[in-house]
Amino acid sequence: MQKITPKAEEILESLWVTTVEGDDVGCLLANLNVPPDDEALTELVQLAFAEIRGDRLFLRKEGRSEAEMTVRRHRLAERLIMDIFDIQGDEGNEKACEFEHLLHEVVDTKICTLLNHPTTCPHGKPIPPGKCCDEARQAGTVGVVPLTELKSGETGEIAYLAASDGKKMQKLMSMGVLPGSELNLVQTFPSYIFKVGHSQFAVDDSLAREIHIRRPGN
Repeated sequence: MQKITPKAEEILESLWVTTVEGDDVGCLLANLNVPPDDEALTELVQLAFAEIRGDRLFLRKEGRSEAEMTVRRHRLAERLIMDIFDIQGDEGNEKACEFEHLLHEVVDTKICTLLNHPTTCPHGKPIPPGKCCDEARQAGTVGVVPLTELKSGETGEIAYLAASDGKKMQKLMSMGVLPGSELNLVQTFPSYIFKVGHSQFAVDDSLAREIHIRRPGN
């Protein structure tokens, strides 16, 4: 696939978030902070990835794959910067924005594999799966999975928490549900009951999905 400029990638990312993950059919040019004759915008139009109609920019089917992979690279970069390098807050977001443009060709696959194919970014938004994710799932070698994918009796290490809601994050942390801690799943229905240390807790399905576990050997 043809490599596009970083600014064009950022526009595609905004288009994907607004029109595919959001409810809008198009993205207002004013919200993109780019004039109609912007070079990056012209680049996307010439590639037939997007088209301008009136005061809005629309994502074309020809651009969906590149837009999806742009979002994937950005959210993988967030995971790398925040989980591995432990750079948080605004600085973490800025570093992720810089780093995402380097994750091309096989680099994004290597990062995804290093991170054990995460399904969400640190803010709880979904990471579009790549070919490596599908292959790993088919082979049963996905190392990090939501707690909801474990079976009763399984034990693993807490890899990260995907809770985007501050109150949910505080609740989990107050339980001692922290990255690096060992977790043993006791039961899955009607609620998820697990042990961390010498304490036992119960959470519902939605909160269990926020806890990502690294299975033994991964």
